[in-house]
Amino acid sequence: MRALLVVNPAATTTSARTRDVLIHALASEMKLEAVTTEYRGHARDLAREAAEAEDIDLVVALGGDGTVNEVVNGLLHEGPAPESLPGLAVVPGGSTNVFARALGLPNHPVEATGAILHALHEHSERTVGLGLASGTRGSEDESVPSRWFTFNAGLGFDAGVVGRVEQKRERGKRSTHALYVRQLLRQFVDEPARRAGRITLERAGEEPIEDLVLSIVSNTNPWTYLGNKPLYASPGASFDTGLDVLGLSRLSTAAVTKYGTQLLRSSPERGPQGRHAVSLHDLSEFTLHSKVPLPFQMDGDHLGLRTSVTFTGVRRALRVIV
Repeated sequence: MRALLVVNPAATTTSARTRDVLIHALASEMKLEAVTTEYRGHARDLAREAAEAEDIDLVVALGGDGTVNEVVNGLLHEGPAPESLPGLAVVPGGSTNVFARALGLPNHPVEATGAILHALHEHSERTVGLGLASGTRGSEDESVPSRWFTFNAGLGFDAGVVGRVEQKRERGKRSTHALYVRQLLRQFVDEPARRAGRITLERAGEEPIEDLVLSIVSNTNPWTYLGNKPLYASPGASFDTGLDVLGLSRLSTAAVTKYGTQLLRSSPERGPQGRHAVSLHDLSEFTLHSKVPLPFQMDGDHLGLRTSVTFTGVRRALRVIV
């Protein structure tokens, strides 16, 4: 087997020595080329080259969810083709590693590498569904390139939190769960539309759902982790179905207390519920419109401001070693 290992040298939880150990372990079992990323988007470019090559069987992403997202978008540059494209393996190296953990991999990079090597020996893999976000036809965002996401996306409040965290990281702050909590509280205080949302969800054959403040799109479970605790925004979400949505129409202090507590107590059987909560399951396609430009995030990466995004749930899009 010939494989490409894409290494993010800035991965939060791996040292240079650990990365060397992992590279040697993988190279002992396959013909491995390891490339270190040098700029944002480099992992995408490397994975695209691997997808276009005829002799690469596997692409291994060593990094956090952002690195995985770039690799996935490179592999699927020309669209899904699970049987002919290289497979994907993920060695978690970020602070949260939602995609890897949702696949059932250990959160420790060395243990995850061992699990991947075992899966390769056993020819164990699965084909997972993904989400695709595109600029909506006829909107001012129509020309925005489509992009794949592996576990979640969001327009509005949660994306604003992600944007704040990225700003802090650019100023040298370390990505920690405490940093996310602090920025969440600041986003809540500064949110201009906590009581009357600006987002409308539209889907074919159904009445629009209006005035949402928060809209979380999930491709799997959990939505994210707080430390080692999984949080379930949409408990029914799965790699084997379409997309799920949790929308909130109010973020008053009382609403945040209620839904935040429900989220902290959430489980694979029960997520946030209530008068101001909307839960939708297994959607093939829908659009989120906003009256004003709002922050947008996918897989924990802030992608700027958007007014309209069309989401598509694509089943059996990517072959994963697990």
